[in-house]
Amino acid sequence: MTGVAAIIPAKDEGDRIGATVAAALVLPGVDLVVVVDDGSSDQTGRVAKAAGARVVRHSRNRGKAAAMESGAEAVRLLDGAESRHLLFLDADLGETARMAAPLIEPVVAGEADMTIAVFVTRVKLGGHGFVVKLAREGVQRITGWTPDQPLNGQRCLTRAAFEAARPLARGFGVETGLTIDLLRKGFRVSEVQVEMAHRATGTDWKAQLHRARQFRDVARALAARI
Repeated sequence: MTGVAAIIPAKDEGDRIGATVAAALVLPGVDLVVVVDDGSSDQTGRVAKAAGARVVRHSRNRGKAAAMESGAEAVRLLDGAESRHLLFLDADLGETARMAAPLIEPVVAGEADMTIAVFVTRVKLGGHGFVVKLAREGVQRITGWTPDQPLNGQRCLTRAAFEAARPLARGFGVETGLTIDLLRKGFRVSEVQVEMAHRATGTDWKAQLHRARQFRDVARALAARI
């Protein structure tokens, strides 16, 4: 059976990355965890390594898409005769990362080329859903498929699917672009319910700036694909 590599982009997640790595390491089929320390100013990389992950470090912050590509390249260099499937997880999942098994199963079984998590337990976020609405309606308009959680970063996909979607959309548009590109190329994409949760974004000015950047990047990814 083809193995699975968990790839975790992380920036300044020293308080949660250890628990996330430990949870990922016990997932069925996962035989490698790679953390991409994307220019952290804290001990993210050191904590991740101590928890059992291979660590790739960016000397400066390059964004989520670049971190995903760096992680996938690190896995490729470590792969043997068979390419591993790729499981992408957010760094702040903590121990809930152990609930990612339902994402892996359809890909390993050959029933899906990419699975996307739908969080059953929803954390109340500080935003108003503008970015989610933009992404959902954009994906539906371009592909005809309406995702429930289009921005969810918890995804498992085959190496072939990942390579078919490169180059990835930049920044926070990566999930939207990935979904559209694979559907357009005939890959099988499905959403899977999971009992996972990550940190709520909040409502302060920093959180609002984050959402503004998300909106910008998703809009750019959609515009490039219309």
